[in-house]
Amino acid sequence: MHEDEQQQRGPLAGFTVGVTAARRAEEFGALLERRGATVLHAPALRTVPLADDGELRAVTRQIVESAPDVVIATTAVGFRGWTEAAADWGLGDRLLAALRGAELLARGPKVKGAVRAAGLTETWSPASESLAEVGDRLLAEGVAGRRIALQLHGEPLPGFIESLRDAGAEVLPVPVYRWTDPEDIAPLDRLLDITLARGLDALTFTSAPAAASLLGRGEKRGLLPELLSALRDDVLVACVGPVTAAPLRARGIGTIQPERFRLAPLVQLLCQELPARAPALPVAGHRVEIRGHAVIVDGEPRPVAPAGMALLHTLARRPGWVVARADLLRALPGGGTDEHAVETAVARLRTALGEPRLIQTVVKRGYRLALDPAEDGGGR
Repeated sequence: MHEDEQQQRGPLAGFTVGVTAARRAEEFGALLERRGATVLHAPALRTVPLADDGELRAVTRQIVESAPDVVIATTAVGFRGWTEAAADWGLGDRLLAALRGAELLARGPKVKGAVRAAGLTETWSPASESLAEVGDRLLAEGVAGRRIALQLHGEPLPGFIESLRDAGAEVLPVPVYRWTDPEDIAPLDRLLDITLARGLDALTFTSAPAAASLLGRGEKRGLLPELLSALRDDVLVACVGPVTAAPLRARGIGTIQPERFRLAPLVQLLCQELPARAPALPVAGHRVEIRGHAVIVDGEPRPVAPAGMALLHTLARRPGWVVARADLLRALPGGGTDEHAVETAVARLRTALGEPRLIQTVVKRGYRLALDPAEDGGGR
Protein backbone atom coordinates (compact mmCIF):
# COMPACT_ATOMS: atom_id res chain seq x y z
CA MET A 1 0.00 0.00 0.00
CA HIS A 2 1.40 3.43 -0.98
CA GLU A 3 2.03 6.03 1.74
CA ASP A 4 -0.81 8.28 0.51
CA GLU A 5 -3.22 5.31 0.66
CA GLN A 6 -2.04 4.48 4.18
CA GLN A 7 -2.72 8.09 5.15
CA GLN A 8 -6.25 7.94 3.72
CA ARG A 9 -6.97 4.77 5.70
CA GLY A 10 -5.19 5.78 8.92
CA PRO A 11 -6.98 6.03 12.25
CA LEU A 12 -7.04 9.83 11.94
CA ALA A 13 -8.29 9.95 8.34
CA GLY A 14 -11.01 12.56 8.02
CA PHE A 15 -9.99 14.45 11.15
CA THR A 16 -8.44 17.92 11.32
CA VAL A 17 -5.96 18.53 14.14
CA GLY A 18 -4.57 21.92 15.17
CA VAL A 19 -0.93 22.10 16.33
CA THR A 20 0.15 25.10 18.40
CA ALA A 21 3.73 23.96 19.10
CA ALA A 22 6.66 26.08 18.05
CA ARG A 23 9.35 23.50 18.89
CA ARG A 24 9.30 20.05 17.22
CA ALA A 25 6.14 21.07 15.35
CA GLU A 26 7.33 19.49 12.10
CA GLU A 27 7.99 16.16 13.81
CA PHE A 28 4.62 16.28 15.61
CA GLY A 29 2.75 17.20 12.43
CA ALA A 30 4.42 14.37 10.50
CA LEU A 31 3.36 11.84 13.15
CA LEU A 32 -0.25 13.01 12.83
CA GLU A 33 -0.23 13.12 9.03
CA ARG A 34 1.18 9.60 8.77
CA ARG A 35 -1.92 8.46 10.63
CA GLY A 36 -4.21 10.24 8.22
CA ALA A 37 -4.90 13.57 9.92
CA THR A 38 -5.12 16.92 8.19
CA VAL A 39 -2.84 19.18 10.24
CA LEU A 40 -3.22 22.93 10.70
CA HIS A 41 -0.09 24.41 12.26
CA ALA A 42 -0.03 27.82 13.89
CA PRO A 43 2.72 28.44 16.46
CA ALA A 44 1.22 30.18 19.47
CA LEU A 45 4.61 31.64 20.46
CA ARG A 46 8.25 31.70 19.47
CA THR A 47 11.39 30.96 21.44
CA VAL A 48 13.89 33.71 22.13
CA PRO A 49 17.26 32.46 20.75
CA LEU A 50 19.48 31.53 23.67
CA ALA A 51 22.56 33.29 22.32
CA ASP A 52 20.58 36.57 22.19
CA ASP A 53 19.06 36.18 25.65
CA GLY A 54 20.56 38.79 27.93
CA GLU A 55 18.69 37.47 30.97
CA LEU A 56 20.17 33.98 30.55
CA ARG A 57 23.66 35.45 30.07
CA ALA A 58 23.34 37.48 33.29
CA VAL A 59 22.24 34.42 35.31
CA THR A 60 25.06 32.35 33.81
CA ARG A 61 27.60 34.98 34.93
CA GLN A 62 26.15 34.83 38.45
CA ILE A 63 26.61 31.05 38.50
CA VAL A 64 30.20 31.04 37.25
CA GLU A 65 31.14 33.78 39.74
CA SER A 66 29.46 32.06 42.69
CA ALA A 67 28.92 28.34 42.15
CA PRO A 68 25.62 26.90 43.43
CA ASP A 69 25.37 23.98 45.85
CA VAL A 70 22.74 22.23 43.75
CA VAL A 71 21.89 22.34 40.03
CA ILE A 72 18.63 20.88 38.69
CA ALA A 73 18.66 20.06 34.96
CA THR A 74 15.11 19.60 33.67
CA THR A 75 15.34 19.08 29.87
CA ALA A 76 18.00 17.73 27.56
CA VAL A 77 17.54 20.32 24.82
CA GLY A 78 17.53 23.12 27.37
CA PHE A 79 20.66 21.90 29.15
CA ARG A 80 22.51 21.50 25.86
CA GLY A 81 21.35 24.92 24.67
CA TRP A 82 22.51 26.51 27.91
CA THR A 83 26.03 25.06 27.75
CA GLU A 84 26.33 25.88 24.04
CA ALA A 85 25.21 29.48 24.61
CA ALA A 86 27.69 29.79 27.49
CA ALA A 87 30.47 28.60 25.16
CA ASP A 88 29.47 31.28 22.62
CA TRP A 89 29.81 33.89 25.36
CA GLY A 90 33.25 32.60 26.40
CA LEU A 91 31.83 31.21 29.64
CA GLY A 92 31.61 27.54 28.67
CA ASP A 93 34.54 26.12 30.65
CA ARG A 94 33.74 28.20 33.74
CA LEU A 95 30.10 27.09 33.67
CA LEU A 96 31.05 23.42 33.42
CA ALA A 97 33.49 23.86 36.31
CA ALA A 98 30.73 25.40 38.44
CA LEU A 99 28.32 22.60 37.56
CA ARG A 100 30.95 19.94 38.21
CA GLY A 101 31.32 21.11 41.80
CA ALA A 102 27.59 21.05 42.51
CA GLU A 103 25.11 18.32 43.40
CA LEU A 104 23.70 17.80 39.89
CA LEU A 105 20.16 16.40 39.67
CA ALA A 106 18.87 15.33 36.24
CA ARG A 107 15.12 14.94 35.66
CA GLY A 108 15.00 11.84 33.48
CA PRO A 109 17.17 9.75 31.13
CA LYS A 110 17.32 12.25 28.26
CA VAL A 111 18.64 14.90 30.59
CA LYS A 112 21.18 12.44 31.98
CA GLY A 113 22.40 11.87 28.44
CA ALA A 114 22.86 15.59 27.86
CA VAL A 115 24.66 15.99 31.19
CA ARG A 116 27.08 13.18 30.39
CA ALA A 117 27.63 14.46 26.83
CA ALA A 118 28.85 17.69 28.43
CA GLY A 119 31.47 15.70 30.37
CA LEU A 120 29.56 15.87 33.66
CA THR A 121 28.05 13.18 35.89
CA GLU A 122 24.68 13.53 37.55
CA THR A 123 24.43 12.93 41.29
CA TRP A 124 20.93 11.47 41.04
CA SER A 125 17.97 11.15 38.72
CA PRO A 126 14.37 10.19 39.65
CA ALA A 127 12.97 7.03 38.09
CA SER A 128 9.62 8.78 37.68
CA GLU A 129 11.09 11.69 35.64
CA SER A 130 9.06 13.86 38.01
CA LEU A 131 10.27 17.24 39.16
CA ALA A 132 8.09 16.78 42.24
CA GLU A 133 10.25 13.80 43.23
CA VAL A 134 13.35 15.96 42.84
CA GLY A 135 11.77 18.51 45.18
CA ASP A 136 10.85 15.83 47.71
CA ARG A 137 14.44 14.55 47.75
CA LEU A 138 15.87 18.02 48.33
CA LEU A 139 13.40 18.85 51.08
CA ALA A 140 14.16 15.53 52.78
CA GLU A 141 17.91 16.33 52.63
CA GLY A 142 17.32 19.84 53.95
CA VAL A 143 17.91 22.93 51.83
CA ALA A 144 18.27 25.69 54.44
CA GLY A 145 21.13 27.97 53.42
CA ARG A 146 21.76 26.11 50.15
CA ARG A 147 21.99 27.86 46.79
CA ILE A 148 20.00 25.99 44.10
CA ALA A 149 20.17 26.74 40.36
CA LEU A 150 17.01 25.53 38.61
CA GLN A 151 17.05 25.23 34.82
CA LEU A 152 13.54 26.24 33.86
CA HIS A 153 11.82 24.44 31.00
CA GLY A 154 9.16 26.91 29.95
CA GLU A 155 6.36 25.31 31.91
CA PRO A 156 5.03 26.83 35.13
CA LEU A 157 6.30 25.04 38.22
CA PRO A 158 3.42 25.60 40.64
CA GLY A 159 4.68 25.63 44.20
CA PHE A 160 8.08 24.11 43.39
CA ILE A 161 10.28 27.18 43.79
CA GLU A 162 8.14 28.47 46.67
CA SER A 163 8.49 25.23 48.64
CA LEU A 164 12.29 25.35 48.37
CA ARG A 165 12.43 29.02 49.36
CA ASP A 166 10.06 28.43 52.26
CA ALA A 167 12.46 25.73 53.47
CA GLY A 168 15.32 28.24 53.51
CA ALA A 169 16.96 27.76 50.11
CA GLU A 170 18.16 30.49 47.77
CA VAL A 171 16.71 29.54 44.37
CA LEU A 172 18.25 30.92 41.21
CA PRO A 173 15.97 30.27 38.19
CA VAL A 174 17.85 29.75 34.92
CA PRO A 175 15.49 30.83 32.10
CA VAL A 176 16.73 28.56 29.34
CA TYR A 177 13.50 28.99 27.39
CA ARG A 178 11.78 32.34 27.09
CA TRP A 179 8.90 32.87 24.74
CA THR A 180 7.26 35.79 23.09
CA ASP A 181 4.53 36.34 20.50
CA PRO A 182 4.98 34.77 17.04
CA GLU A 183 6.62 37.06 14.50
CA ASP A 184 3.61 36.49 12.23
CA ILE A 185 0.36 36.41 14.21
CA ALA A 186 -1.83 35.70 11.14
CA PRO A 187 -1.60 31.85 11.31
CA LEU A 188 -2.65 31.90 14.97
CA ASP A 189 -5.61 34.15 14.14
CA ARG A 190 -6.64 31.78 11.34
CA LEU A 191 -6.44 28.83 13.74
CA LEU A 192 -8.63 30.72 16.22
CA ASP A 193 -11.19 31.49 13.51
CA ILE A 194 -11.29 27.86 12.39
CA THR A 195 -11.67 26.73 16.01
CA LEU A 196 -14.62 29.09 16.50
CA ALA A 197 -16.20 27.76 13.29
CA ARG A 198 -15.82 24.20 14.64
CA GLY A 199 -13.54 23.38 11.72
CA LEU A 200 -11.15 21.49 14.02
CA ASP A 201 -11.72 18.08 15.54
CA ALA A 202 -8.83 18.44 18.01
CA LEU A 203 -6.48 21.15 19.21
CA THR A 204 -3.12 20.14 20.69
CA PHE A 205 -0.74 21.80 23.13
CA THR A 206 2.78 20.77 24.11
CA SER A 207 3.53 23.63 26.54
CA ALA A 208 1.58 25.69 29.03
CA PRO A 209 2.82 29.00 27.56
CA ALA A 210 1.33 28.01 24.18
CA ALA A 211 -2.02 27.33 25.81
CA ALA A 212 -1.89 30.63 27.70
CA SER A 213 -0.87 32.45 24.53
CA LEU A 214 -3.80 31.11 22.49
CA LEU A 215 -6.27 32.03 25.24
CA GLY A 216 -4.64 35.45 25.55
CA ARG A 217 -4.92 36.07 21.82
CA GLY A 218 -8.58 35.09 21.91
CA GLU A 219 -9.14 37.53 24.77
CA LYS A 220 -7.27 40.33 22.99
CA ARG A 221 -9.52 39.88 19.93
CA GLY A 222 -12.66 39.90 22.09
CA LEU A 223 -13.40 36.27 21.23
CA LEU A 224 -12.70 34.58 24.56
CA PRO A 225 -16.30 33.58 25.46
CA GLU A 226 -16.82 31.99 22.03
CA LEU A 227 -13.40 30.33 22.16
CA LEU A 228 -14.06 28.85 25.60
CA SER A 229 -17.42 27.53 24.40
CA ALA A 230 -15.82 25.83 21.39
CA LEU A 231 -13.05 24.24 23.47
CA ARG A 232 -15.39 23.12 26.24
CA ASP A 233 -18.11 21.65 24.07
CA ASP A 234 -17.01 20.82 20.52
CA VAL A 235 -13.24 20.62 19.98
CA LEU A 236 -11.20 17.87 21.66
CA VAL A 237 -8.31 19.51 23.55
CA ALA A 238 -5.22 17.31 23.91
CA CYS A 239 -2.19 18.23 26.05
CA VAL A 240 1.13 16.48 26.44
CA GLY A 241 0.77 16.50 30.22
CA PRO A 242 -1.05 18.01 33.21
CA VAL A 243 1.30 20.98 33.59
CA THR A 244 0.64 21.95 29.98
CA ALA A 245 -3.09 21.65 30.64
CA ALA A 246 -3.06 23.95 33.70
CA PRO A 247 -4.00 27.24 31.93
CA LEU A 248 -6.85 25.44 30.16
CA ARG A 249 -8.14 23.74 33.30
CA ALA A 250 -8.18 27.12 35.02
CA ARG A 251 -10.72 28.21 32.39
CA GLY A 252 -12.89 25.15 32.86
CA ILE A 253 -11.70 23.39 29.69
CA GLY A 254 -11.48 19.62 29.87
CA THR A 255 -8.42 18.00 28.31
CA ILE A 256 -7.01 14.57 27.54
CA GLN A 257 -3.40 13.64 28.32
CA PRO A 258 -1.30 10.51 27.71
CA GLU A 259 0.15 8.57 30.63
CA ARG A 260 3.66 9.25 29.32
CA PHE A 261 4.27 12.92 28.63
CA ARG A 262 5.71 12.55 25.11
CA LEU A 263 4.64 13.36 21.55
CA ALA A 264 4.24 9.78 20.34
CA PRO A 265 1.90 8.75 23.20
CA LEU A 266 -0.08 11.96 22.60
CA VAL A 267 -0.54 10.96 18.95
CA GLN A 268 -1.59 7.45 19.98
CA LEU A 269 -4.14 8.90 22.39
CA LEU A 270 -5.64 10.99 19.59
CA CYS A 271 -5.79 7.86 17.44
CA GLN A 272 -7.98 6.30 20.14
CA GLU A 273 -10.09 9.27 21.20
CA LEU A 274 -11.05 10.89 17.90
CA PRO A 275 -12.44 7.74 16.20
CA ALA A 276 -14.31 6.91 19.43
CA ARG A 277 -16.07 10.29 19.22
CA ALA A 278 -17.20 9.81 15.61
CA PRO A 279 -20.63 8.18 15.23
CA ALA A 280 -20.50 4.85 13.38
CA LEU A 281 -23.95 3.93 12.07
CA PRO A 282 -25.49 0.99 10.18
CA VAL A 283 -27.10 2.76 7.21
CA ALA A 284 -28.75 1.01 4.25
CA GLY A 285 -26.66 -2.09 4.80
CA HIS A 286 -23.39 -0.16 5.14
CA ARG A 287 -21.24 0.92 8.06
CA VAL A 288 -20.96 4.69 7.98
CA GLU A 289 -18.55 6.59 10.21
CA ILE A 290 -18.94 10.35 10.15
CA ARG A 291 -15.74 12.26 10.87
CA GLY A 292 -14.80 15.92 10.78
CA HIS A 293 -14.32 16.43 7.05
CA ALA A 294 -14.71 12.94 5.62
CA VAL A 295 -16.95 9.91 5.84
CA ILE A 296 -15.75 6.31 6.14
CA VAL A 297 -18.12 3.98 4.28
CA ASP A 298 -17.35 0.30 4.85
CA GLY A 299 -13.76 1.22 5.70
CA GLU A 300 -13.28 3.41 2.61
CA PRO A 301 -12.66 7.15 3.15
CA ARG A 302 -15.04 9.36 1.16
CA PRO A 303 -13.99 13.02 1.06
CA VAL A 304 -17.04 15.27 1.29
CA ALA A 305 -17.31 19.00 0.61
CA PRO A 306 -18.06 21.32 3.57
CA ALA A 307 -21.72 21.76 2.55
CA GLY A 308 -22.22 18.00 2.42
CA MET A 309 -20.50 17.49 5.77
CA ALA A 310 -22.72 20.14 7.35
CA LEU A 311 -25.82 18.29 6.09
CA LEU A 312 -24.49 14.92 7.17
CA HIS A 313 -23.65 16.07 10.69
CA THR A 314 -27.16 17.53 10.98
CA LEU A 315 -28.78 14.29 9.80
CA ALA A 316 -26.57 12.24 12.12
CA ARG A 317 -27.63 14.13 15.24
CA ARG A 318 -30.91 12.17 15.07
CA PRO A 319 -30.12 9.22 12.80
CA GLY A 320 -33.20 7.73 11.19
CA TRP A 321 -35.35 10.77 11.95
CA VAL A 322 -36.61 13.05 9.20
CA VAL A 323 -34.94 16.48 9.10
CA ALA A 324 -36.92 19.23 7.39
CA ARG A 325 -35.44 21.04 4.41
CA ALA A 326 -35.65 24.32 6.30
CA ASP A 327 -33.47 22.91 9.10
CA LEU A 328 -30.95 21.57 6.59
CA LEU A 329 -30.91 24.92 4.82
CA ARG A 330 -29.94 26.63 8.07
CA ALA A 331 -27.11 24.10 8.51
CA LEU A 332 -25.51 24.93 5.15
CA PRO A 333 -22.41 27.17 5.32
CA GLY A 334 -23.64 30.72 4.79
CA GLY A 335 -27.26 29.66 5.20
CA GLY A 336 -29.59 30.76 2.42
CA THR A 337 -33.23 31.26 1.54
CA ASP A 338 -33.74 28.83 -1.34
CA GLU A 339 -34.47 25.22 -0.39
CA HIS A 340 -33.27 24.22 -3.85
CA ALA A 341 -29.76 24.67 -2.41
CA VAL A 342 -30.51 21.76 -0.06
CA GLU A 343 -31.53 19.51 -2.96
CA THR A 344 -28.33 20.39 -4.82
CA ALA A 345 -26.17 19.77 -1.75
CA VAL A 346 -27.88 16.43 -1.05
CA ALA A 347 -27.35 15.32 -4.66
CA ARG A 348 -23.65 16.15 -4.42
CA LEU A 349 -23.41 14.44 -1.05
CA ARG A 350 -24.92 11.22 -2.42
CA THR A 351 -22.40 11.28 -5.27
CA ALA A 352 -19.49 11.81 -2.85
CA LEU A 353 -20.65 8.94 -0.63
CA GLY A 354 -20.83 6.60 -3.63
CA GLU A 355 -24.12 5.11 -2.39
CA PRO A 356 -27.30 7.17 -3.03
CA ARG A 357 -29.45 5.00 -0.74
CA LEU A 358 -27.65 6.19 2.38
CA ILE A 359 -29.75 9.35 2.38
CA GLN A 360 -33.47 8.84 1.88
CA THR A 361 -35.86 11.46 0.55
CA VAL A 362 -39.11 11.68 2.51
CA VAL A 363 -41.61 13.33 0.16
CA LYS A 364 -42.87 16.74 1.31
CA ARG A 365 -41.03 16.38 4.60
CA GLY A 366 -37.26 16.34 4.12
CA TYR A 367 -34.43 13.82 4.33
CA ARG A 368 -33.20 11.13 6.71
CA LEU A 369 -30.26 8.81 7.10
CA ALA A 370 -31.58 5.42 6.00
CA LEU A 371 -30.78 3.73 9.30
CA ASP A 372 -31.15 -0.04 9.13
CA PRO A 373 -34.58 -1.21 10.40
CA ALA A 374 -33.18 -3.06 13.41
CA GLU A 375 -31.64 0.20 14.59
CA ASP A 376 -34.23 2.86 13.78
CA GLY A 377 -37.00 1.90 16.20
CA GLY A 378 -39.65 1.41 13.54
CA GLY A 379 -39.15 4.42 11.27
CA ARG A 380 -39.81 8.08 11.97
